[in-house]
Amino acid sequence: MVEEGKIWVASDDAGRHIALDPALANRHGLIAGATGTGKTVTLKVLAEGFSSIGTPVFVADVKGDIAGLVNPGTETDDMKERIDRFGLSESGYSMSGFPVTIWDCFGEKGIPLRTTVSEMGPVLLSRLLGLNDLQTDILSVAFKIADEQNLLLVDIKDLKALLNYISEHNKEFEADYGKMSPQSIAAIVRALVALSVAGGDTFFGEPALSLSDWFTQSDGKGMIHVLDASKLMNDGKLYSTFLLWMMSELFETLPEVGDQEKPKLVFFFDEAHLLFADAPKAFLDKVEQVVKLIRSKGVGIYFCTQNPKDIPNGILSQLGNKIQHGLRAYTPADQKAVKAAADSYRANPDFDTADTIMNLGTGEAVISFLEEGGVPMMASKGYVLPPQSSFGAIDEGKRNSVITGSILYSKYANPVDPDSAFEFLERRGLEEAAAAEAAAAEAEAAKQAEKEAKEAEKAAAKAAAAEERRKKQAINSVGNSVAGTVGREAGKNLGKTFGKFGKTLGGNVGASLGRGLFATLFRR
Repeated sequence: MVEEGKIWVASDDAGRHIALDPALANRHGLIAGATGTGKTVTLKVLAEGFSSIGTPVFVADVKGDIAGLVNPGTETDDMKERIDRFGLSESGYSMSGFPVTIWDCFGEKGIPLRTTVSEMGPVLLSRLLGLNDLQTDILSVAFKIADEQNLLLVDIKDLKALLNYISEHNKEFEADYGKMSPQSIAAIVRALVALSVAGGDTFFGEPALSLSDWFTQSDGKGMIHVLDASKLMNDGKLYSTFLLWMMSELFETLPEVGDQEKPKLVFFFDEAHLLFADAPKAFLDKVEQVVKLIRSKGVGIYFCTQNPKDIPNGILSQLGNKIQHGLRAYTPADQKAVKAAADSYRANPDFDTADTIMNLGTGEAVISFLEEGGVPMMASKGYVLPPQSSFGAIDEGKRNSVITGSILYSKYANPVDPDSAFEFLERRGLEEAAAAEAAAAEAEAAKQAEKEAKEAEKAAAKAAAAEERRKKQAINSVGNSVAGTVGREAGKNLGKTFGKFGKTLGGNVGASLGRGLFATLFRR
């Protein structure tokens, strides 16, 4: 509820109003307390207040009851008693619904909320996939290769295609990027398959969320963007990484605006302990950087968690607006945590902060908001106002009406599969296969031509040898014929001289001498 330009959140025992100054709301905040102490109601009261001053809000709906902001509250006997106790009627309090857009990463209970693999980046994606340092380095190299080759990584199949391409062409990349073992790449691909099964095929894709669509109003009220996280919460790492991506996108996308009268957007991170559980240092450093710098972009971040100790000190120190609901101290460790929470407040001489925190009832809180100059106010025990909207969840009919009635529904409802890395590498693979097939065919043709040339050469050599033999046989035949004729003539001459004996002897000897002579003359 807004009063005199400030968000009235609670009242103390004396009836004094405890209000948040919108000009200091981008200094971030903390809503902490054990289960059942009233954190969700406080979150709704703040969200309503920001919406009333025209500031858009983003909040994750873990339990399914935040979407009730769209419906006006009901004046039950309990509500009437609280309205009278706070004197709300005199201040203009009325039951009211607020403009709500419902999102869902799985597209089941809200407008599909998507991002692309490229926008998620290797650091957040590595945490999401649970990669070790070596695998994280390889994934970072893969993103670098994609950038250098202008490959658009939209969805999981794009990244798998890129990793498989790198594995198949490992030798080509080794000189520039070092060795990337096929085993490590295969491990990343398996992690991507597991992410696909968990819903990654739905929330990685196009059309991806355009953050400009969040900075909208309806009838002067800031739009409250509710992410249905009831299914997303089944995987705490997926939930926290996705919300951190959204904070990072806000930080990287928005321009510097400096101090303003009110935030451009307020981001509520419920179940914030999941963000920091088992997080590597590089991841925590990124969160701390975003929290420190994003306030200059006009964005306030409010962490909701059970215990302040869930938040790392480097981040906790950046949270200037604090609402601490009851904490229970059953062990020495619990008592130490309560004391640490109490010590973070500016002491109030009227009560012991640690003792008060341990004895707070439902809807009660120790509150400290930043005052003019950024100075924290003295700790105050307050009673949180009732929300103007409904406490409960909305039915399916109302949910569907809100979803399909949004002007953003037609923009994001249907997925689009653009021409990206998968298609590009598929075409390149086909081209490489065709080139390899052509090269193989050319090599086979060359081999066949060489074989045929050798066979032709052998045939030619064989023919030449046969021709040589034929010539020799012809020469020998001619020689023998001539020799026989010469011998016979010689024999006739001898016969004339020596009679019949000389004729026979002359014929034989003459023929033999003739053959030998011609064989010698025509031998090559």
